[in-house]
Amino acid sequence: MKLYSFIFLILLLTNGYCKSDFRTGSPLMLAVPVEYSAGFIGRAFIMETSQRAPAFKVALSVEAFNGKYSCSLDVFLGDVKVWNSGHYTRFYTWDKCVLELTDDGDLRLKGPKEQVGWRTGTSGQGVERLQIMDSGNLVLVDTLNRIKWQSFNFPTNVMLWGQRLNVATRLTSFPSNSDSFYSLEIHYNKIALYLNSGKWNYSYWEFKPSKNRNITFVKVASTGLQLFSDQYKKIAQILSQAPQPLRFLALGNSTGNLGLYFYSPSEGKFEASFQALNTTCDLPLACKPYGICTFSNSCSCMRGLIEENTMNSNCSEGISGGICGSGKAEMLELKGVSSVLKDAAKKVNVSKEACENLCLDDCNCVAALYSSGKGETELRECRHYGLIMGVKQVERGTGLSYMVKVPKGTRGSHGKSNVKKWVLIMVGVVDGLIILLVLGGLGYYFIQKRRKNSTQH
Repeated sequence: MKLYSFIFLILLLTNGYCKSDFRTGSPLMLAVPVEYSAGFIGRAFIMETSQRAPAFKVALSVEAFNGKYSCSLDVFLGDVKVWNSGHYTRFYTWDKCVLELTDDGDLRLKGPKEQVGWRTGTSGQGVERLQIMDSGNLVLVDTLNRIKWQSFNFPTNVMLWGQRLNVATRLTSFPSNSDSFYSLEIHYNKIALYLNSGKWNYSYWEFKPSKNRNITFVKVASTGLQLFSDQYKKIAQILSQAPQPLRFLALGNSTGNLGLYFYSPSEGKFEASFQALNTTCDLPLACKPYGICTFSNSCSCMRGLIEENTMNSNCSEGISGGICGSGKAEMLELKGVSSVLKDAAKKVNVSKEACENLCLDDCNCVAALYSSGKGETELRECRHYGLIMGVKQVERGTGLSYMVKVPKGTRGSHGKSNVKKWVLIMVGVVDGLIILLVLGGLGYYFIQKRRKNSTQH
């Protein structure tokens, strides 16, 4: 099927679909396979910039995803997807995927029966054509070349060279097989990476300008990510560590790591010149929920919560959700463990016992991190969490205590379970020996009796 996808692409290109722009009255259609085939990608490139490779290309795509086919408009830099119309909401279709610029200037993706799955909403604005700029900005322009819509206003997980993000905007990325997502958010006093899960959002990396200076917008430049004040004055910069000019910034879909990327002609690919997080265990989803990232960068399930026979399986079968009250729950302390998640609800100058009780009384609290005032901070701090992720192993003696809420009576049950199993095994062995002895004795008795009778005869 991958070969079929490649031939399908070549046929589209050789039939002349790659143009300098896309105008009204010339819809483009891709056929959607009748049967689902995992890994299928059908793609027609319709525009390309005239830069030296790698250049920007615009494509209409059909991709297999979770048992369905999605239809999207994509922008590529070389072979890297840098913008996607279905980033937040996929448009699933069957039979066909159609790109159309209507006579009144609305760019649409459609399926069968005129079903509209995505649109720019630019009807009646005099839009004449769709084109790709040398910056990678996909734009709709009128007859006077005035921009009426642009992809730069709808960021995904990538910022291109020259692109700006204002305060209160963000990049987002979505790991597969997870209900959580990552975001890079621009605040007045910092930029930060967040893990978002349901109603919870916790930062796991941040960068602040010195002297508490406020941020108005950020921009990707050739030398790094630059932060500007409201006077358009550069106040800080995250520098690239490569001599080549940067091409883009990306928030990784699988890891949630932030990277600055340049193109390496010798390698023929994009490489990272900076990454916010350099160790696996600093990533928020390095392990499954209820897993601990160890010094060896491997994952281990939390002992005491998971039975030994499931230690190498999915650790997410946690037991601390939805319980509260000291009579129903208790806190299980894990030694030498901390969390990479920050911005959790915090109280200072409280005792460890008070920290435990506050979490026990809060139905939304599933774990707590207590600092005794050693190592990371001089204050006694208590942080409460609504989810158990981003847990990692740390050196003992740091003054940190990570505690997980469990049902009352859970502490030590793992060991009791092992004792119970040992006792049952021993009882079984003893019972077996007794039965063997009884059967052996009866057999010996009958054999001797039979010999005696045969001798008398």
